Amino acid sequence: MERWYVINTKPKKEGQVERLFIEGGFTIYCPKCVHEKRVVPFFPGYAFLRFEFPDQFKTVKYTRGVKRVVGNDDGPVPIPEEAVAGIKARERDGLIVFERYGREPAVGDEIEVVEGPLKGLKGIFSKELGENERVMILLNYVSYQGMLLIEKAKLKRI
Repeated sequence: MERWYVINTKPKKEGQVERLFIEGGFTIYCPKCVHEKRVVPFFPGYAFLRFEFPDQFKTVKYTRGVKRVVGNDDGPVPIPEEAVAGIKARERDGLIVFERYGREPAVGDEIEVVEGPLKGLKGIFSKELGENERVMILLNYVSYQGMLLIEKAKLKRI
Protein backbone atom coordinates (compact mmCIF):
# COMPACT_ATOMS: atom_id res chain seq x y z
CA MET A 1 0.00 0.00 0.00
CA GLU A 2 1.38 3.39 -1.00
CA ARG A 3 1.79 5.95 1.77
CA TRP A 4 3.36 9.40 2.09
CA TYR A 5 6.91 9.68 3.41
CA VAL A 6 9.29 12.61 3.85
CA ILE A 7 12.55 12.48 1.93
CA ASN A 8 15.60 14.59 2.70
CA THR A 9 17.40 15.82 -0.42
CA LYS A 10 20.91 17.02 -0.93
CA PRO A 11 21.25 20.83 -0.78
CA LYS A 12 19.61 22.65 -3.72
CA LYS A 13 18.63 19.34 -5.37
CA GLU A 14 14.87 19.45 -4.71
CA GLY A 15 14.07 20.20 -8.38
CA GLN A 16 16.31 17.44 -9.71
CA VAL A 17 14.85 14.90 -7.27
CA GLU A 18 11.30 15.99 -8.14
CA ARG A 19 11.98 15.55 -11.86
CA LEU A 20 13.57 12.10 -11.40
CA PHE A 21 10.67 10.78 -9.33
CA ILE A 22 8.07 12.15 -11.75
CA GLU A 23 9.92 10.46 -14.63
CA GLY A 24 9.95 7.25 -12.55
CA GLY A 25 6.17 7.33 -12.11
CA PHE A 26 6.12 8.31 -8.44
CA THR A 27 3.83 10.87 -6.82
CA ILE A 28 5.99 13.59 -5.27
CA TYR A 29 4.99 16.86 -3.65
CA CYS A 30 7.51 19.69 -3.22
CA PRO A 31 5.62 22.71 -1.87
CA LYS A 32 6.94 26.06 -3.07
CA CYS A 33 6.47 29.67 -2.00
CA VAL A 34 7.63 33.14 -3.01
CA HIS A 35 10.47 34.59 -0.94
CA GLU A 36 12.06 37.90 -1.92
CA LYS A 37 10.36 37.70 -5.35
CA ARG A 38 11.80 34.23 -6.09
CA VAL A 39 10.02 30.87 -6.10
CA VAL A 40 11.77 28.67 -3.54
CA PRO A 41 11.01 25.38 -1.75
CA PHE A 42 8.73 25.84 1.26
CA PHE A 43 10.74 23.14 3.09
CA PRO A 44 14.28 23.48 1.70
CA GLY A 45 15.92 20.06 1.45
CA TYR A 46 12.68 18.10 1.93
CA ALA A 47 9.84 16.71 -0.16
CA PHE A 48 6.87 14.40 0.29
CA LEU A 49 6.96 11.15 -1.68
CA ARG A 50 4.29 8.49 -2.05
CA PHE A 51 5.67 4.94 -2.32
CA GLU A 52 5.28 1.38 -1.06
CA PHE A 53 7.51 0.32 1.81
CA PRO A 54 9.50 -1.98 1.68
CA ASP A 55 9.00 -2.81 -2.04
CA GLN A 56 10.16 0.55 -3.46
CA PHE A 57 12.40 1.63 -0.59
CA LYS A 58 15.76 0.86 -2.25
CA THR A 59 14.72 2.64 -5.45
CA VAL A 60 13.79 5.71 -3.43
CA LYS A 61 16.82 5.59 -1.13
CA TYR A 62 19.32 5.33 -4.00
CA THR A 63 17.77 7.90 -6.34
CA ARG A 64 20.28 10.58 -7.29
CA GLY A 65 19.95 13.63 -5.02
CA VAL A 66 18.22 11.82 -2.13
CA LYS A 67 20.11 11.94 1.16
CA ARG A 68 17.73 9.78 3.19
CA VAL A 69 14.14 8.88 3.88
CA VAL A 70 13.07 10.37 7.21
CA GLY A 71 12.39 7.72 9.81
CA ASN A 72 13.84 5.84 12.76
CA ASP A 73 15.71 2.57 13.40
CA ASP A 74 12.69 0.57 12.20
CA GLY A 75 12.66 2.31 8.81
CA PRO A 76 10.87 5.25 7.24
CA VAL A 77 7.94 6.70 9.17
CA PRO A 78 4.80 7.34 7.08
CA ILE A 79 2.99 10.63 7.52
CA PRO A 80 -0.80 11.00 7.53
CA GLU A 81 -2.58 11.79 4.28
CA GLU A 82 -4.20 14.76 6.08
CA ALA A 83 -0.79 16.40 6.67
CA VAL A 84 -0.06 16.61 2.95
CA ALA A 85 -3.65 17.62 2.16
CA GLY A 86 -3.42 20.40 4.78
CA ILE A 87 -0.31 21.84 3.16
CA LYS A 88 -1.83 21.58 -0.33
CA ALA A 89 -4.93 23.42 0.94
CA ARG A 90 -2.78 26.51 1.60
CA GLU A 91 -1.73 26.73 -2.05
CA ARG A 92 -2.92 29.27 -4.58
CA ASP A 93 -1.71 28.90 -8.16
CA GLY A 94 0.82 26.25 -7.09
CA LEU A 95 2.43 28.35 -4.34
CA ILE A 96 1.97 28.30 -0.55
CA VAL A 97 0.35 31.56 0.54
CA PHE A 98 1.10 33.14 3.89
CA GLU A 99 -1.81 34.80 5.64
CA ARG A 100 -0.04 37.42 7.74
CA TYR A 101 -3.06 38.63 9.66
CA GLY A 102 -5.43 35.68 9.57
CA ARG A 103 -8.02 34.89 6.95
CA GLU A 104 -8.30 37.38 4.09
CA PRO A 105 -11.21 39.80 4.35
CA ALA A 106 -14.18 39.48 1.99
CA VAL A 107 -16.58 42.14 0.75
CA GLY A 108 -18.64 43.46 3.67
CA ASP A 109 -16.20 42.39 6.41
CA GLU A 110 -15.18 44.87 9.08
CA ILE A 111 -11.42 45.44 8.78
CA GLU A 112 -8.57 47.29 10.48
CA VAL A 113 -5.43 48.73 8.87
CA VAL A 114 -2.45 47.10 10.62
CA GLU A 115 0.52 48.64 8.78
CA GLY A 116 1.64 52.02 7.57
CA PRO A 117 0.66 55.57 8.49
CA LEU A 118 -3.05 54.69 8.60
CA LYS A 119 -2.54 51.95 11.19
CA GLY A 120 -5.53 51.62 13.50
CA LEU A 121 -8.16 52.93 11.08
CA LYS A 122 -11.24 50.73 10.87
CA GLY A 123 -13.70 50.39 8.06
CA ILE A 124 -15.70 48.07 5.84
CA PHE A 125 -14.07 46.07 3.03
CA SER A 126 -15.72 47.38 -0.12
CA LYS A 127 -14.08 45.70 -3.14
CA GLU A 128 -10.86 44.45 -4.73
CA LEU A 129 -9.37 46.53 -7.50
CA GLY A 130 -7.70 44.38 -10.14
CA GLU A 131 -4.60 42.23 -9.94
CA ASN A 132 -2.36 44.67 -8.04
CA GLU A 133 -3.65 43.58 -4.60
CA ARG A 134 -5.20 46.98 -3.84
CA VAL A 135 -8.58 47.17 -2.21
CA MET A 136 -11.16 49.83 -1.42
CA ILE A 137 -12.42 50.27 2.12
CA LEU A 138 -15.18 52.54 3.39
CA LEU A 139 -14.32 54.73 6.37
CA ASN A 140 -16.94 56.14 8.72
CA TYR A 141 -15.52 58.44 11.39
CA VAL A 142 -16.94 61.42 13.29
CA SER A 143 -18.96 63.17 10.58
CA TYR A 144 -16.61 61.94 7.84
CA GLN A 145 -17.39 59.26 5.34
CA GLY A 146 -14.86 58.41 2.69
CA MET A 147 -13.18 55.74 0.63
CA LEU A 148 -9.56 54.68 0.84
CA LEU A 149 -7.41 52.66 -1.56
CA ILE A 150 -4.84 50.51 0.25
CA GLU A 151 -2.76 47.36 -0.21
CA LYS A 152 -4.69 44.25 0.84
CA ALA A 153 -1.67 42.91 2.76
CA LYS A 154 -1.98 45.79 5.23
CA LEU A 155 -5.45 44.76 6.43
CA LYS A 156 -6.87 42.25 8.88
CA ARG A 157 -10.39 41.09 9.58
CA ILE A 158 -11.86 42.16 12.89
